[in-house]
Amino acid sequence: MKELVIKNLHVSVEDKEILKGIDVTIHENETHALMGPNGNGKSTLLAAIMGHPRYQVTEGEILLDGQNILEMSVDERSRAGLFLGMQYPQEISGVTNSDFLRAAMNARRDSPVSLFTFIKEMEKTTKALQMKDDLAHRFLNEGFSGGEKKRNEIVQMMMLKPSIAMLDEIDSGLDVDAIKIVADAINQLKEETKMAIIIVSHYERFLELVEPQFTHVLVNGKIVLDGDVSLVKRIDQEGYDWIYKEYGVTPEIEEPKKRPTVSLGTCAVSQQMRKGEK
Repeated sequence: MKELVIKNLHVSVEDKEILKGIDVTIHENETHALMGPNGNGKSTLLAAIMGHPRYQVTEGEILLDGQNILEMSVDERSRAGLFLGMQYPQEISGVTNSDFLRAAMNARRDSPVSLFTFIKEMEKTTKALQMKDDLAHRFLNEGFSGGEKKRNEIVQMMMLKPSIAMLDEIDSGLDVDAIKIVADAINQLKEETKMAIIIVSHYERFLELVEPQFTHVLVNGKIVLDGDVSLVKRIDQEGYDWIYKEYGVTPEIEEPKKRPTVSLGTCAVSQQMRKGEK
């Protein structure tokens, strides 16, 4: 059974401490929702788990099946089964979706996936996400709308079949129909693979569709409250003020979010792309 254990995790960005002691355990076939006001550590937690170099772990540990992933590079974490659906997917000119995905799949396999198998899987996944037929031949996210970029992250997730998927506001930028399409794809893959999911979202409608068994509220870099899906519904109806009052916390002043300058997706397959594997 896959298990991700986070113990007393402290993370700093540019010498400012963002996470101040996070403890959470995620098992396979579980869905965990991360909620809380912006600027209080949700995206930082996912980026630190994936190994973004901007986020420095100063204390604590992250264990995947008992192995310390802090000693792993980003591509090693990806091969171990971690996946991050990014809040701001990067555009990569000159690299087609098919080349990117096939290289990523081969990086996780002992032998390369056959072209026939890859094409059939790509066609099936593209259809499920209701993406355009030419997706495989388009440059990665180049010229995509915001919603298309987010659905393309789910295409990658479905093709790679990670054991633990982290989705950072994957629902933002999606219209009502696209939210249902993405949620259905996530639920389908979870049912097929028993994948564990960690979702950052502000939208009750999306979380209602993916049905998290666990909800964690982050304020000032700490988990101040745990619950189930009913906690999502109460936050949607009442906001966070009742949490601030009951638990004596005051959120950090929200800071403008910076788009990442490093694409985690390319790190996981950079060696294969440089080798020119097709």
